[in-house]
Amino acid sequence: MTTLSLWVAWCVAAMVVAAVLTRMLIEWTTARGIIDAPNARSSHARNTPRGGGLAIVVVVVAVAVVIAALRPEELPRIAGAILPAVAIAAVSWLDDVQSLRNRTRFAVHLGAAIAATAVLGAVTRIDLGSLGMLRFGVFAWPLTVLWIVGLTNAFNFMDGSDGIAGITAAAAAAGIAAAAAACGVGPVAVIAAAFAGAAGGFLTSNWQPARIFMGDVGSAFCGFMLAVLPLTVRADAVPEVLPVAVLALWSFIFDTSLTLLRRLWAGENIFQAHRSHLYQRLLIAGWSHRAVASLYGGLAAFGATVAVAPLLDPTVRTAADQVAMATLAVVAALLITLVLVAERRGSRVAA
Repeated sequence: MTTLSLWVAWCVAAMVVAAVLTRMLIEWTTARGIIDAPNARSSHARNTPRGGGLAIVVVVVAVAVVIAALRPEELPRIAGAILPAVAIAAVSWLDDVQSLRNRTRFAVHLGAAIAATAVLGAVTRIDLGSLGMLRFGVFAWPLTVLWIVGLTNAFNFMDGSDGIAGITAAAAAAGIAAAAAACGVGPVAVIAAAFAGAAGGFLTSNWQPARIFMGDVGSAFCGFMLAVLPLTVRADAVPEVLPVAVLALWSFIFDTSLTLLRRLWAGENIFQAHRSHLYQRLLIAGWSHRAVASLYGGLAAFGATVAVAPLLDPTVRTAADQVAMATLAVVAALLITLVLVAERRGSRVAA
């Protein structure tokens, strides 16, 4: 069996197992009253069980354990990513079952990020290809911790529409898997491929109309794993793999950052539930959950493809770098434009 076939096999197996586990979780969480009830700030209209992301957690952790057993020399780095991720999943599951204080969740997120950074190492530089090397110097540690904590929470914030988190996680994880494979880091490529498959398996029950939501246990775990997987490769490959995650998740990063800044400017409580995200405003303006999830998933897949292309074919490095830089501005402008157009059209229809 070729290496590519092996990765595909892991991905498909993970997808099947996650799909089955998610369907089992629908009945299990419903029977225990782990339910999201609709309210004025929600984007769903009926009671829906949450916690389906637990299937992703189980599959990814199981695959990581198998890979660590097969490749003992990779155990320290795999453990440096998986053990803090399990801590994130545990506190998030408790939050799904019974709401925890924000400070409690944040303390665990911060501790997990520090632990992962201590084991895997801080990101000291990022390879911008033909544009040069971006070095962080003394800011490497705080920026790495900020990256992990920020993406963990950003992914959690963005999990508010059927399919949006699952499809974005699948696209980003697939991009990381391809990047790790291109850099010769097979174990990380297998875990990332299984992660992509698990997200796809969960998506079979989360696509509109969702029969179960990911819950904090899934969204926080996915955000954390997407942040640390690029750091799990060997140190010299991190500068090349990390930009893949950044570009694939840029729509999530931009949406969360813009919304956070707008709410801070307005003096709002940033931890209070709201419907101010760009994707939420698209839903309010009349977009379907399928359309919104497809938009963000498509942007993630496009970003990952642009970032991975020069790793697979160095001859396209210059062109890919230019497209990558343009993508940052284009995605931001596209999201804002789509929201403004949708809201204006909705206002006209209402009038």
